[in-house]
Amino acid sequence: MTSPANSSAQSEGFSLRRRRENGDTPLLSHWTMRNETDPLTDVLLGSPAHLKHLATSSLSKKHLRENPCNIQAAQSQHAEMVAAYRHFGVNVHMHAPSAELPMQVYARDSSVMTPFGPFITAMAQWWRRGENYAAIRTFEKLGIPIYDMVTAGTFEGGDFNVIEENCVLIGCGGARTQLEGAEQVKSWFEAEGWEVRIAQIDEYYVHIDLLVVPIAEKLTAVCLASTDPEIVSWVKGKGHDIIDVPFRDTMALGCNVMALGKDRVIAPKTSTTLVEALKARGFEVAAIDTSEISKTGGGIHCMAQALRREAA
Repeated sequence: MTSPANSSAQSEGFSLRRRRENGDTPLLSHWTMRNETDPLTDVLLGSPAHLKHLATSSLSKKHLRENPCNIQAAQSQHAEMVAAYRHFGVNVHMHAPSAELPMQVYARDSSVMTPFGPFITAMAQWWRRGENYAAIRTFEKLGIPIYDMVTAGTFEGGDFNVIEENCVLIGCGGARTQLEGAEQVKSWFEAEGWEVRIAQIDEYYVHIDLLVVPIAEKLTAVCLASTDPEIVSWVKGKGHDIIDVPFRDTMALGCNVMALGKDRVIAPKTSTTLVEALKARGFEVAAIDTSEISKTGGGIHCMAQALRREAA
C-alpha cells in the first residue's frame, strides 16, 4: 500500500530531469537524504508478488543448482521485513507489482535517491530493464522530481554507496555496473561538490553494498576479507569505526543491512557476528529471516530505497 505524498512533497513538482549541467542543483526540501544513516521516515520497496528465482549472479545460480528458493516462504519473509519497517514508524511506499518484472523486489537497483532527487539507473540484465521505467512511474505518482537518468553504459543502484554526507563510494564490477556508467555518475556528483571514489570489485560480489554498508555516523560494516584494503583505509581515514563481517556471513548477504537512524537497524538474523556486535553497542536490531528471499540474489539493503531521511 502506498502512502500518499503530502502537500510539501507535491510542491516540489515532478520533472524528468532537474540536474544542472555545471552542478549547483538545488536540494529538494522534502524528499531527500543526506546520507544512509540519518533517521529514515520513508522507504520505497518492491513487491515480491511475481518473484522468480532467476540466474542473476553466481550466488543465485549456486542456489538454483543446489536448493532453489521457496517463493511462498520468500514472500512471507518480505512481509516480515515490511512489518519491521512499520514497527519502527517508517512510511512504506511500494512499486506497483508487475508480472513482467520478477526481480522488482530489489528496489535499490532501478533508482538511487540523492539530496537532489532520485536518478534512474540503467540495468544490465534485459529482464530487469523495465524496472527503470516502472521507477519513473512511481516517482511521478509520488510527485518526486528526477535528478537525471544514466545513459552511458550500465549502472545499478546497489553500487551507489553514500559513505557520509557529500561522499560516495561507487562500485564497478563490469557485469552489472560498467565503468562508463560509473564515470558518468561520478561526473555528476563531482560537479555538485561531492567526493567520489570508484571501487573496482570482482563481479562475483555483484554490488558494492554486498561488502560495505554504513550503519551509523562514522560506523560502517565491511567484509575485510573481500574488500580492497585501499578502500578500507579510505573509509577508516574518514574516522569510521569498522565492524568486520565474516566472509561466510557476507556471502549470505549478512553485511547487506538497512540503517534506520537513531541506532536502529534491520538485519538478517543469520548475520550473528554483526547482530551481536551492534547489540553490544546499544543498537536496537530487528533481526529477520531472509534465508529464502536472499537465494534470488539480494538482501535487506538491496530491497530498500530510502526516499526520505530527516537530519539527525
